[in-house]
Amino acid sequence: MSYVEILKAVFPLLEGADLASCVAVCKQWRDIAQDDYFWKCLCAKRWPSICKRPNPPTVTYYKLYKTFYKHQRQQTPLPPRLSFDSLEFFIDIWTGDKLIFSEVVSGPVLQTGIKSPPPAICDRLRFHLESPDYKMILPVEPRFKAPLGETVSVSVLVGRKDNNKVACIINKSVFDYIDRTAYRAMAFDYLGFSPAHPFVPGIRAWISLLFVDDKNDSVIDVFGIEIDFCDAAKSRDEVLWLLDILDWK
Repeated sequence: MSYVEILKAVFPLLEGADLASCVAVCKQWRDIAQDDYFWKCLCAKRWPSICKRPNPPTVTYYKLYKTFYKHQRQQTPLPPRLSFDSLEFFIDIWTGDKLIFSEVVSGPVLQTGIKSPPPAICDRLRFHLESPDYKMILPVEPRFKAPLGETVSVSVLVGRKDNNKVACIINKSVFDYIDRTAYRAMAFDYLGFSPAHPFVPGIRAWISLLFVDDKNDSVIDVFGIEIDFCDAAKSRDEVLWLLDILDWK
């Protein structure tokens, strides 16, 4: 088998990025690698229906692949414009119409988390609290109890100290999911974004009451409150960018 025949046997097995690299090796490799049959095979893998036409929609399949293939690059986000030092969170929790928790929390406090979890928590919750993953957790001191037989609801607003504007994170949502295996009660609401960002998809803000196992099925003994945005924002900077595009009033 000749040298050229070997190349023609190997090139159809390559991915697009590798075949494109072969084009840059030398003139002989370029002439072989630009054979439109190879690129038609790659287009057939990525867009099978386009190859059912008798002629390519562009001059060549090589041009078609080069035009629409996009190499995924890891983009580094810009530094956020907000800072937790300039934010404060307003958290209110009710049982029915009775206010059972009300606190103004500075941004840095949510970053500190719970350094010493109470001894009576489950292993799963302890592992979560001690993991290096980014978290926004408020220690509740003194602890409060929330009855499970009644409607428990929560509202969370965030304020900016630099311009005195306020945005809503959670508006009177009900803790309607109790996870006894993770010892948390959960509520959520959809974030409201600025009209300047009309195409941002619906993103949920979650708030969890972290409680200890006190062997009482009628109430939960809350020692912490956690706010998170799941996969929409998993780092400090991502959370700040998400808060920045809220509908501030």
